[in-house]
Amino acid sequence: MRRFNIALLAAMTLSTALSAAPAQAHDRTPPLGIANCTATACHFDVPPGTYDVTVRLGGDSAASTAVTGETRRSLLPETATAAGRTVTRSFTVNVRTPEGEPTGPDGTPGLDLTLGGTAPALADIRVTPARRAHRIILIGDSTVCDQPGDPYSGWGQQLPQFLRKGVSVANYADSGESTVTYLANPLLWGTVQPLINPGDLVLVQLAHNDKTTDETTYRANLETLIAGIREKGGRPVLVTPIVRRWFNADGTLNNNTALLVNGLGVDLPGVVRSVAAAEGVTLIDLTAQTKTLVESLGVEGSKAIYLYNEKKDNTHTSVHGATVYAGLVRDALVAGHLVPEDRVRVG
Repeated sequence: MRRFNIALLAAMTLSTALSAAPAQAHDRTPPLGIANCTATACHFDVPPGTYDVTVRLGGDSAASTAVTGETRRSLLPETATAAGRTVTRSFTVNVRTPEGEPTGPDGTPGLDLTLGGTAPALADIRVTPARRAHRIILIGDSTVCDQPGDPYSGWGQQLPQFLRKGVSVANYADSGESTVTYLANPLLWGTVQPLINPGDLVLVQLAHNDKTTDETTYRANLETLIAGIREKGGRPVLVTPIVRRWFNADGTLNNNTALLVNGLGVDLPGVVRSVAAAEGVTLIDLTAQTKTLVESLGVEGSKAIYLYNEKKDNTHTSVHGATVYAGLVRDALVAGHLVPEDRVRVG
């Protein structure tokens, strides 16, 4: 494997819409480099924290390289390089324990990266503690979380690949959770709320498992989450749930199953919209956006978004579908001036 010495990209100031975490105590240690890598993976023995990663991709032959990390998080989209050429890319990654779902296994200590793509080639890599790490915290369910195994993927698992160096995603979504269970479990809200720093964006998407939650309780739970985020100086963002792929005969999703109206008749996305308006909270209406997209794809075309072909599952998304939905979230973050446009990747 060829190795090159590269300089770290200069840190860039980010909009005050996101908070800047203080430099970590170990930020004067030398950068960790390619000696920690094989042809297909890298391991860096670092403590929990936020790290900037700069990679140089390519080499003597034409290559195409993607980078994933920790529990199957997509950190850098597949990037093609011509023979004899290299390109430099950077991203910021959150390292924590547990590394995936908060109620799941601890995972491997340190930072683990996997080199994928059709022809991966890593020329050089540097890992340093992030001096100005701006954080997006995710609270959600299985449609958002870092799913541990194929073919499943949550949109929060795919979101990091759309963000450039200087913005990290800390995904505390957990499978099977409702607003009731998320608030009650000390591994979830009891752990996440104390970690919120002033200015952190905290995206909340909880609805899929509130199947028997009455409207008063559901509304109160959302208000509790908003108050707790604001108490720590965070900036709450309510996200309506992704639709279920459940078509009517006329090709629309205009039914309670698709649009997350629960068994008690509670229009859960409608309550989210109402609470956002009442509390002055930014809303990302992912229900409306995913409904439009799924209906436009039709019965057959939308199968690839979900796990219908693999599991006859019309709720959980494939890697492809989660990536498409993460792109919608990225666009909403930019449109809402929550993340500066120059801090996101497009295409």
